[in-house]
Amino acid sequence: MSQSNHEYWMRQAVELARTGMTTNAGGPFGAIVVKDEKVVGRGHNSVTSTNDPTSHAEVVAIREACRNLGTFQLDGCVLYTSCEPCPMCLGAIYWARPEKVYYACSRLDAAEAGFDDELIYREINMEPAERRIPFEQCGSHEAQEVFREWISKSDKTPY
Repeated sequence: MSQSNHEYWMRQAVELARTGMTTNAGGPFGAIVVKDEKVVGRGHNSVTSTNDPTSHAEVVAIREACRNLGTFQLDGCVLYTSCEPCPMCLGAIYWARPEKVYYACSRLDAAEAGFDDELIYREINMEPAERRIPFEQCGSHEAQEVFREWISKSDKTPY
């Protein structure tokens, strides 16, 4: 794919960011998923309009692409996003496994606009009990039993 094609797709992601922002759906972020030169998923941030903190552009685009393709992995797909993904979106991207990600603005650009994910990046590396929102393990015996059942489940769909 030529650089001009990447710029074409990125312009679409940026326009989705603008659309979401100007319609007050959420922050200035947009994303598209492309497969075989066709958009299979698109999304803009809609956190504030849906009261859903997970409604980031990349997550919305991944959900739509997976729904449209009838799969939970984006084999052969490319994600274009108007900004370097936050930690949550980064996790979603790795679970979806697209072929490649192109991003426009950096996370430093996002921080300058008031979207600073640095706290989350720091918290990920901390021990659970030391995080700003404390995490405490409980009920592991019962939960481990479910994992044991999963391991022996003959009709599971691995991912």
